[in-house]
Amino acid sequence: MDINDLVRENIKNLKPYSTARDEFKGQASVFLDANENSYGSPLPANYNRYPDPLQLDLKDAISKIKGVPIENTFLGNGSDEAIDLLFRAFCNPGKDNVIVLPPTYGMYEVSANINDVEIRKVSLLPNFQLDMEKIAETIDKNTKLIFICSPNNPTGNSINREDIETILTNFKGIVVVDEAYINYARQKTFIQELTEYANLVVLQTFSKAWGLAALRLGMAFSSRKVIDVLNKIKPPYNINQATQDLAFEALKNIAQVNDWIRESVAERQRLSSELNNLNIITKVYPSDANFILTEVTDATKIYDTLVDEGIIVRDRSKVILCEGCLRITVGTKDENDKLLTILKNF
Repeated sequence: MDINDLVRENIKNLKPYSTARDEFKGQASVFLDANENSYGSPLPANYNRYPDPLQLDLKDAISKIKGVPIENTFLGNGSDEAIDLLFRAFCNPGKDNVIVLPPTYGMYEVSANINDVEIRKVSLLPNFQLDMEKIAETIDKNTKLIFICSPNNPTGNSINREDIETILTNFKGIVVVDEAYINYARQKTFIQELTEYANLVVLQTFSKAWGLAALRLGMAFSSRKVIDVLNKIKPPYNINQATQDLAFEALKNIAQVNDWIRESVAERQRLSSELNNLNIITKVYPSDANFILTEVTDATKIYDTLVDEGIIVRDRSKVILCEGCLRITVGTKDENDKLLTILKNF
């Protein structure tokens, strides 16, 4: 398939904004081209110069870990920026549609509404897997994007790989596989399949396993043509220099991150086992993420009790297929012990 056939006509014809850093690349002793403050910053470190608009040094460091070339990597102000740009690049407002698979991450629907794009919902099956027959029936010639969250939020399970591959092979639009929680999963990442599918976009993030949620840094991996479109329409300096610097330093501490992942997975298993033994827990769903979806006897009362004790979980009891459920992030051992003590005494 030719990705250019999916791009909106106005985006194809768009002349992107040219920054001072686009027009001159290299080293110089005096920069008088970008109307910056030449005296510095009122901070210990100077941030008076605009950052690299394409974050090439940071992307190079990421490529050494992910094994994905720079030209196949996009960095956004959180994964949410990449989601929004995909709508703006490929969906004509008031004409095209996208498919989401609830229960799932709510930002797909919000971005669709912001961009005036019809959203078609195909609920997951009771086992939280894809309803392949219904998805096929829902696709039409104006369906441009399908969002698949795996491991899925809020259910925590990975989506069957074969089903995702079937959609990638047969759907003539963009398939977005959101892997925000992939570091905690047994299933391997889809970035290994980028060379097989021109229409595949894989989203990952620094907000979960990497512990950098406050920096707002997301990653999108795709074919060169898709990445070129995203770079064409993004804000000129979408990743600030402080975020680039801090993320670059964090990438040097991958051993620490891997230790945290192992501890989180071990605590997830322990917490799941302990929750299963409580009378107020009617079901603990298997999880490949850093959270556990639990069905409880009285979601509202249990949630309120935890709030009174200073513990905040997520009430998902009004979400389709998650009736009566709380979503519990896996905390540290001490945090999990405090949670369990309160629940045991409920």
